Amino acid sequence: MFRSRSKDEKVSAVKVPADLSTQPRDPQAPKGRPTPKRSEAQTQRRRAQTSAPLDRKEAARRQRDARRQDMARQRQALASGDERYLPVRDKGPVRKFVRDFVDSRFCVAEFFLPMAVIILILSTLPSPQLKNISLLLWLGVIAMIVVDSIGIWLRLKKQLAARFPNEPKRGAVAYGLMRTLQMRRLRLPKPQVKRGERP
Repeated sequence: MFRSRSKDEKVSAVKVPADLSTQPRDPQAPKGRPTPKRSEAQTQRRRAQTSAPLDRKEAARRQRDARRQDMARQRQALASGDERYLPVRDKGPVRKFVRDFVDSRFCVAEFFLPMAVIILILSTLPSPQLKNISLLLWLGVIAMIVVDSIGIWLRLKKQLAARFPNEPKRGAVAYGLMRTLQMRRLRLPKPQVKRGERP
């Protein structure tokens, strides 16, 4: 029981199995890495204590701060067009081209909100003639938006197929059409091209 081992036994004890992940480690087998010095172990322990939150409130506060910083970076990116911090739905060369394509032209749909307010005011007036005019205007605006949206949809689809043949384009046209419904100055990310300037 207390006898010293022979050389063969020592050599066999030193040999480590090739695949450690499939077999459990024998307590007598070596670890495969040197034992850290006491000073290194204490430093690692202190670092873990300072980085790890002390309680749930502290963890929640750190999470809130991190989320707030991410949101601030995202808002700044939406204003400047910085690709690194944009939301996922706005990232990529395809989405950037769609934004530039929409922002470079006049769209009937972007004037929908002001026209809707004018039509609503006309429809509240007591005159039956003004009410009829407001109804005709309403129908005319909807028809123009539909025709313009179909034109944008066809042109945008053609441009995307020509410029990005190997890129995924799923949802890009719908993304562009939704952008046309917003007034130019309210669009996010902010327009990076002027009207008439082709992307």
